[in-house]
Amino acid sequence: MNKIAQIIGQAFFYGLFVAVTWYFSAAPAYQNIEPETSLIKISMAHVTQPAGECVKRTPEELAKLAPNMRIPIICPRERAPLYMEVELDDKMIYQETIIPAGISRDSASYSYHKINVPSGAHNLKVRMRDSLRMDGFDHVAEIDIELVTSEILVIDFDSKHGEFVFE
Repeated sequence: MNKIAQIIGQAFFYGLFVAVTWYFSAAPAYQNIEPETSLIKISMAHVTQPAGECVKRTPEELAKLAPNMRIPIICPRERAPLYMEVELDDKMIYQETIIPAGISRDSASYSYHKINVPSGAHNLKVRMRDSLRMDGFDHVAEIDIELVTSEILVIDFDSKHGEFVFE
């Protein structure tokens, strides 16, 4: 009799566990994006230009160095900060300066940002500066988009081709 009570108790608690798991797998309803809005995601990793000019050593400078240290051209490790702007219908919705990763700031600049926007037709402008210049931009893109409710538009940068990718 004791063995039957144990099996019934186990079945009851397994059933309770399954019922609770099933309930929380479907409820409460989760909504990723608010109604009547869409989402723009900026997701990129980009290696910017070096933060300085390379310097060529003279033969006299090379002669003073040990043989294993005789590198004819010295380039700085540090990279320029990445500056990015995103405008939607001539209104600035994102603006950031991103410092390169790494101890010596010599790695890629990483950006991940989400922006909720109203659904509908929009004009999107994306500008990016990846060099040390102080004015103007190195890369610019402008597109007209039609965002339906709950649509997600991802902005990335293709470093190989030097252009923005909209997916």
